[in-house]
Amino acid sequence: MSSVKKRKWNDSYIGFGFTCLTKRDGIERPQCMLCNLVMSNGNLKPSGLKEHLESKHKDHVGTSIEAFKLKRVRYDQKATLLSYGFSAPRKPLLEASYKVSYMIAREKKPHKIGETLVKPCALEMAKIVLGEEAAKKLSQVSVSNDTVHQRIKDMSQDIITQVVREIKQIPAKISMQIDESTDVSNHSQLLVFVRYVHEKNIKEEFLFCERLETITKAVDVFMLIQSFLDRNELAWDLIGSICTDGTPALIGKKSGFVAIVTETAPHVLTTHCVLHRQALASKTLPKILKEAMGILVQTVNFIRGRPLNHQLFKKFCDEIGAEHGVLLYHTEVRWLSRGSVLTRVVELQDEILEFLKHQQSPIAKHFEDEHFIFSLGYLADIFSLLNDLNTSMQGRDVDIIQAKGKVVAFTRKLPIWCRRVESGNQANFPNLDNILTKDGKTLPVEILQEVKNHLEILSTNFEGYFSDTNDLCMESVWIQNPFSFDVSMYRKG
Repeated sequence: MSSVKKRKWNDSYIGFGFTCLTKRDGIERPQCMLCNLVMSNGNLKPSGLKEHLESKHKDHVGTSIEAFKLKRVRYDQKATLLSYGFSAPRKPLLEASYKVSYMIAREKKPHKIGETLVKPCALEMAKIVLGEEAAKKLSQVSVSNDTVHQRIKDMSQDIITQVVREIKQIPAKISMQIDESTDVSNHSQLLVFVRYVHEKNIKEEFLFCERLETITKAVDVFMLIQSFLDRNELAWDLIGSICTDGTPALIGKKSGFVAIVTETAPHVLTTHCVLHRQALASKTLPKILKEAMGILVQTVNFIRGRPLNHQLFKKFCDEIGAEHGVLLYHTEVRWLSRGSVLTRVVELQDEILEFLKHQQSPIAKHFEDEHFIFSLGYLADIFSLLNDLNTSMQGRDVDIIQAKGKVVAFTRKLPIWCRRVESGNQANFPNLDNILTKDGKTLPVEILQEVKNHLEILSTNFEGYFSDTNDLCMESVWIQNPFSFDVSMYRKG
């Protein structure tokens, strides 16, 4: 495919009040000598330049080319910003450009919003509140699509440079966390985070995000990380531990990423993500509860997944004054969705039953079955508790010791909950307790046995995924309780 043809500068364009700027890549771009606006190469043509002069600088229409040539001589004597090839703006203008670019990046907005919305709004406000002179000064701030892109790129590179410099200066080894994910355009992205000690504080930073162009095998992940280390003159000796999720490409024992890292740097400690293990440990359901979960998903898809049903259900809920108007989607990828979806269905169970009856759906019979409603109440409670556990282990400054402590605490609660349910006390499961109290009933033996089985399954799975030797080696146990650690097993070096 041939490249787009680039337009060339012609000295006759000076008559429209423009001069020529040439970037380091050789691309020529017109810059207005009246407002300092830099336009794209595509606008380097008489019609585009004339339109700008007539729409933005009506007072200068008809100015002779000799007058513009004289102005150009003085204009081109100004220093140029070598890193971009443009005339150097004053520091406040440059700082404002970076500030706006930073805010655009932080809000995840398109880069062109700077010149299409932000700047026009700022100019209008300045013109109304401060006057024409202030608006004229503000118009010199460059927030074009290309400028914002370059500013964000500069800031990103500066952050990486700072992080790399701090990593090289510390004596302690760093910790990495890697995750392979797919973006909205179905491209695989490798995300790497780093934790290290800086000035007696533990810092967590986003290190880099690189696209996996074709396949996502372990060797491709390894080569991306190796390439980053080589570019920044970092060695594997600086890395103390790496945390990964549970995909086969990462944790495979023979050809996975962990196996390659172990072969390259045997000293690196590899761990499996605590959040990922928690999600895996909570996946198994007994037969009756699994069937109830399937009916729930079917119900949500029938109402929420069909536009007409969704609108009718929303209008129905609004008319009767229901607490909520819509159902939530359930997806296996979003681990936190299950508890929220179940709780919403429990809160709208009466409305759902009436709507399903009106639509003559065969699913309605399940919402008239008390066994299904009891199962639904328990599932909403237990997955809400699992959601709370998941969120408590997320965020900055949460380390593996804290996360392991929360998991151990949760695991120790499971037998207690099991004994309470067996004795007829559902205080730990408020949705289930409300359903039973409202109808004045007790939990049927069949559902009681399912609840006990599920709590026992959870206890077994959590103990399997979070054994005492999984996360912390014996040499690190002293961090949890220095006074109970037996130091006699180590001889003085």
